[in-house]
Amino acid sequence: MNLEISSQVLRWGVRVFGVGILSAFVTITNLTQPSYAGDATFRCDTSKYKGKTIPTTFVFTQDGKKLPLIHWVSDYFPGLTPQQRCQQVTYRFQRSYDQGTLRYIRTGILNGQPVLCATDQKNAACTDKNLLFTLKRGSDPDATARQLFDHRALAAGNATNQSGGDTSNNPVNIDIEAYLYFGSSQPRILK
Repeated sequence: MNLEISSQVLRWGVRVFGVGILSAFVTITNLTQPSYAGDATFRCDTSKYKGKTIPTTFVFTQDGKKLPLIHWVSDYFPGLTPQQRCQQVTYRFQRSYDQGTLRYIRTGILNGQPVLCATDQKNAACTDKNLLFTLKRGSDPDATARQLFDHRALAAGNATNQSGGDTSNNPVNIDIEAYLYFGSSQPRILK
C-alpha cells in the first residue's frame, strides 16, 4: 500500500513539475517576443483639412487613442488617387505590424526612388517586402521621416518639406513603438 501511495505521489509530482516547467517555458518565450505598443490597428479613413475631406491613415492604439499619421492629398503618383494610396499604405502598415516587422520605420532608396519602409532591426535594408510607401522623386526621405514622426513639428503644424537629399550616409530609423506609445494627435500632410 505504501508503495502504491508513493507511486501516485510521484506521478502527481512529475505532472505538477511538468506543468510548472511548461508554464515557465511559455512565460519565457512570451518575454523574448518583440513587444509592440499594444494591439494597434491601422485604418484609412477621412478627416478635414483646410475645409476639405481627405483620406487619412490613422492608427488606433490599445489605450483608445486615434492618431492620424498621414493626410493623403497628392496626385503625384500616376494611376493612384489619394484614396487608393491611403488604402494601400494603410494596409502595408497593418501587415507589417501584424508580422512584427513594424518596429522601426527606415528611410532608403528602392528602385531609384526615395522610400520609407518597416523593419524589425535598426539598420535593415529597404526591400519590396518591407516597403511602406514611395516618395516623390528628388524628395529627401530622411527629412520626410523626421517630419512625419517629430512631435514638436506635429504640434507646430509644420508642413512636410520634400527637397532633394542624400540618404546613403545615415538613413533615419524611427522607433515606431515609441511613437505609438507617446503618439501625437496631429497628422502630417504628405504632398
